[in-house]
Parts: sequence; C-alpha cells; structure tokens
Amino acid sequence: MEEVTKRKAVVLLSGGLDSTTCLAIASAEGFAVHGISFRYGQRHQYELDRAHAVAQQFGVASHRIVDIDLAAFGGSALTDPSIDVPKSDSVHGIGEGIPVTYVPARNTVFLSLALAMAETIEARDIFIGVNALDYSGYPDCRPDFIASFEQTANLATKIGVQDGGRIRIHAPLIELSKAEIIRRGLELGVDYGQTLSCYDPGDGGVACGHCDACLLRQKGFEANGMPDPAPQA
Repeated sequence: MEEVTKRKAVVLLSGGLDSTTCLAIASAEGFAVHGISFRYGQRHQYELDRAHAVAQQFGVASHRIVDIDLAAFGGSALTDPSIDVPKSDSVHGIGEGIPVTYVPARNTVFLSLALAMAETIEARDIFIGVNALDYSGYPDCRPDFIASFEQTANLATKIGVQDGGRIRIHAPLIELSKAEIIRRGLELGVDYGQTLSCYDPGDGGVACGHCDACLLRQKGFEANGMPDPAPQA
C-alpha cells in the first residue's frame, strides 16, 4: 500500500499552554508538523527549553529556534527588565486595556517569519495558538488580525500569487476559553507539566503564580477540577 505523504504545517511554538495545545491539534489533524520558536530578547529562556521538550514529545518533523531582537525596541515588560511584570492574587486583579506585557508587533513579526519558513518548505498551513477569550488583551490575538494577516500572506507570496495555492492561518483556539483549551489538550495527550506560560518565572523556570498568564492558566485548570501540573512558586 502506497504511503500517503502528510501535508506540512508550520506551528508557532512558545513552549506555553496554548501553543502546545495548538501543536497537538495540528498533529491530530494529520499534518507533518514543523515547529518554529523565537529567541526574541524575552526576559527568560526557559520557555525555549519547554518548546524543545514539547517538540520531542510529539515527534515533530522539524523544530527550529530563530534569533531576532525585539528587545532592541523595548516597550514591553517581556523585553525590558526595567518594566515590572504586573502581579496579582486573582484574575479579578487583571487590569483593563492592553497591558505592559504586550510586545509591540510580536505576532506580526512571528507570523511573517513563519510564513517565510512555510514558503521555503512548501507548506501552505500555519498554526498559531492565539486566543481572544481568556487572554491579556493583546490586539494581535484577535480574529480580525488573523484574517487580515491571512489575506496579506496570500497577496505577498509566490504560493498565493503564482502557484495557484492558498496560505491558511489556523487559529483553532481563538474562540475557546482557557478551560476548553486545556480540556482539548488533555484529550490529545498533552503533558501540561512540561509547559511554561509564566511571564516572570524564578530559577529553573518555576512559574511565579501571580502574573496574568499564570492566573488565567490556574483558572483554566480549576475549571477542569484539577491543579496545574507545572511547578509554581
């Protein structure tokens, strides 16, 4: 029996809860997954260790870490150590509006590089784990942005303009709550103990437990009647 060649997909993988679930979904849908992670000047490198572990767990076709320097521009608590990461004791303490943890143009840059990788390996599908429900208010996590970028991708690539194909940007988590994301990941065998969502972890990558990302994550696990399996301070 002739072996069926899997369609390739590029998956943005940060090593966090959402991107790991997104990778699991792409894998379950039958794609040959090619992960891409970024060393972009973020506060810590622990998430890249987790991204590598997740890629190993799912046996991806390839995984590369790309170096860029968004810290050169600053403007975010995630790239500028002089800006404190907001902390609170509960999700009710999460502020309104776009927080200081927003990294200017980050998802636009990440998707652009993922698009370049997709063209190079002849993939027509890109997966990103953005979420517009239980999230911190980032403008580049909204459905309008994803739809707009997909349109741009098909206007700006050889695949879209000359080869008669179409680039698709998949955002399978965009309308799910954090609890629903976790539930889906558990169904797909995700080991969330390997993931790290924290904006400001301590030594060894132990989550702080009080930043927006930690609090939203805790809320999701509580809704599923279980503790977060990842270590926390």
